[in-house]
Amino acid sequence: MMHQPPHTPPPQGFGPPPQPYAPTPQQPHAAPAPQQPYAAPAPQQPYAAPAPQQPYAPPAPQQPYATPYPAQPAYPAQPAYPAQPAPVAPEFLVVDRHNSVVVDATGVSFEDHGLSIDFSWPQIRSVHYRPNTTGKALIMTVVHADGRVYECTVDAKRKDRLHEWFTQLAQVLSYYRPMG
Repeated sequence: MMHQPPHTPPPQGFGPPPQPYAPTPQQPHAAPAPQQPYAAPAPQQPYAAPAPQQPYAPPAPQQPYATPYPAQPAYPAQPAYPAQPAPVAPEFLVVDRHNSVVVDATGVSFEDHGLSIDFSWPQIRSVHYRPNTTGKALIMTVVHADGRVYECTVDAKRKDRLHEWFTQLAQVLSYYRPMG
């Protein structure tokens, strides 16, 4: 029969916290305490509240990140004089199934089967328009400042509509290009 050492239960959880690495200060004339090489460490309370620390200075008062806006009145301010409507700049817009032409304050825009190009007034040397050979479509031409020529055709379907377009287009172009 063999002699077995007494059975000790395994430690709970991960065990006690490790010992501090710094040596403990000793009294100059006191004898060192005898250490037992395999003794259980003194129980510590790992979840005890830390001792309160004294701050070096009182905490600074917290400032908001930005000052709030002053309260706005619940009703809008009424102007002292009646508002004048903005002057309406004339526009010309014609569209068919595939193409369109726009003449407005920004310049002239063409769209031809999904492709579009915009010309601002400083880029335009001249603008010309005429009917096609059947007299039922508008052909508008923009001559760019560098000499290139762009053209777009919009179907009016009827001759009387095309004549209305010519009247409107003449007024709009004379507004934006008074000298031609």
